[in-house]
Amino acid sequence: MPIVQFAPFQSLVQPAFWHALTNLKIDVLRLSDDALPVSATYTTGRSVKDRETGKDIPLGCNLSVGDDAFTDDPQVPQHAVLAKGSFKNFNNIEDFKNADKTALFNHLSDEIWKSITVDKSTALLSRFLLITFADLKKYKYYYWFAFPAFAAKPAWEIDTDWSPAHLALGEDALASIHAQLHPSPRPFFLVRTKNGQTETAPVEEYDAFFADVPADQRTIGFIDPSAQPNNPGWPLRNLLAYLLARHPETSRGVRVLCWRDADVPHAPGAWKGRFGVVKQGAGEAAAATNALGRPAAVGWEKNVQGKLGPRVADLAPMMDPTRLADQAVDLNLKLMRWRILPALDLDKVAGTRCLLLGAGTLGCYVARTLMGWGVRNITFVDSARVSFSNPVRQPLFDFEDCLNGGKPKAACAAEKLKKIFPGVNATGHQLSIPMPGHPIPPASVAQAQKDVAALEALVEGHDVVFLLMDSRESRWLPTVLGAAKGKVVLNAALGFDTFLVMRHGARTPDGRGGRLGCYYCNDIVAPTDSLTDRTLDQMCTVTRPGLASIAASTAVELLVSLLQHPEGIHAPAPPPQSNNNEPAPEGLESILGLVPHQLRGFLAQFRNVPIVGPAYTKCTGCSETVLGAYETEGFAMLLRAFNEPEFLPQLTGLDKLYEEAQAALENDDLVDAEEDDF
Repeated sequence: MPIVQFAPFQSLVQPAFWHALTNLKIDVLRLSDDALPVSATYTTGRSVKDRETGKDIPLGCNLSVGDDAFTDDPQVPQHAVLAKGSFKNFNNIEDFKNADKTALFNHLSDEIWKSITVDKSTALLSRFLLITFADLKKYKYYYWFAFPAFAAKPAWEIDTDWSPAHLALGEDALASIHAQLHPSPRPFFLVRTKNGQTETAPVEEYDAFFADVPADQRTIGFIDPSAQPNNPGWPLRNLLAYLLARHPETSRGVRVLCWRDADVPHAPGAWKGRFGVVKQGAGEAAAATNALGRPAAVGWEKNVQGKLGPRVADLAPMMDPTRLADQAVDLNLKLMRWRILPALDLDKVAGTRCLLLGAGTLGCYVARTLMGWGVRNITFVDSARVSFSNPVRQPLFDFEDCLNGGKPKAACAAEKLKKIFPGVNATGHQLSIPMPGHPIPPASVAQAQKDVAALEALVEGHDVVFLLMDSRESRWLPTVLGAAKGKVVLNAALGFDTFLVMRHGARTPDGRGGRLGCYYCNDIVAPTDSLTDRTLDQMCTVTRPGLASIAASTAVELLVSLLQHPEGIHAPAPPPQSNNNEPAPEGLESILGLVPHQLRGFLAQFRNVPIVGPAYTKCTGCSETVLGAYETEGFAMLLRAFNEPEFLPQLTGLDKLYEEAQAALENDDLVDAEEDDF
């Protein structure tokens, strides 16, 4: 007869267990290496069906430990049974390596044997040992499980082979057993059929329960964590040792039910349990072995290499809160690629370096939305300080930031981003941006030159520039720098209940020979001072409170769509469509949809209007005339633009255009024609 081959336990350590161990070590154990109780669970063996062959593939014979392993009242999952163990943590790796593992193993084996022979109990038959060393600096956990099981001499043999349980006991009997075990599963139990009724009882009641049952009709059952058809699970070894010690006659043969059915099957003949009759080859030899004392025990778990040795769990990527946050913040984005957008290039978005000129309402909302898209490099530029009116509208600031004159907005916003997510590379620069129409006194020219140089370096060091300032003229210098350096420039501007979001066109024409305009391309007036002599309601950004978040989110979504377009900054803008249901012409969409040039939003009507504006050859912001003068003369050209109101119109030719328009208006024929028409 073939010798019974048992499927050994395999430890299944839930990640939450290491969190529990970390807290236990830091808050409770500290330097103590005393043994502590630990709990684990196992359930009926499970298998999965191979979709190609249709065959069942058995899973491991698992004993699982989770986050409640060290609690006094662990939660036992449905259909599972509890196993109690002994846990010992060592303070350093050398103590762990040099520990007397044989003594620890034998001590636990003695406890199990005492429970069998003295206490006459099956409570410790699945007792286990876990030794660990927790390297909390590196979040590495060295651990080794042992599942002591007594070796039988001679070995147990199986009569014929293991067979489906329903063929030996009947489906009605199995259904009755299931009904009795389902409310409160027993790891080990007795089965008898009396007066046509199948009954179960604890193994400790063997003599009374089987008093009038013939030996060949007595069945011993156990919750079998193995799904192997011919290999019962590890708990059977100690159950047989218990029977042999308490009831030596079982060596001549014992009927074993390997219980593997968590649920009653829907189809006849689909029970998973196995049945077999096992016996020892020589009962006298077994009895003699029993008389000599505790049998030898085996049960140290093998490592992943299949050798006797400890295992290592490197949880640094999971346990370090910063790394954990780094993984968690991208979860929603990565889930997009599962089904919805498999081609979404998240690395391209995450690697984009974003410069936010303005850390006010728009800047705060843009930064938060960028972080939501996984952007890791965000730089703020602002010259203002946080005021008491800011926190309710600008979500990166709070009341404490307003005290003592207020914190610098740029640095404060960067600090708050790091508190939200430590993995973001956020910096802030307190910097004034020189503007046309705001002359620079001679004493301040040197500082203005430093500010321009700092802004030039910042634009050069980033991929995208967001223009989020309050005034029209403050956007001029960044527009020139962005166009000259070939950067993606996004503009967001607010009215009371309207907004403009646009992307500036590239300096070079696209493949179709066209260029999209910038913020100034629709103007025939050069930027000038719009801030002087304004009343309070004009100096403050008076808008409907929800408008800024809408405009900011739209700007970021426009950027991400642009980044996903194969032509990038040269992505063509969709033409105005009379029917929104018409499909866009080929080549206009990124995987996220259209990439409009401008979006004008009207909150009063809850309507957005896409607009396309070509580049203007006389533009004061992005025309080749202006860019060439900047690249040739540098700061000297910029200084003239700041100080001389007529410089930009003369440079671009807008002054002549204005003169021609005035002359046309003064023409008598034109005036007469207008009067005749209207």
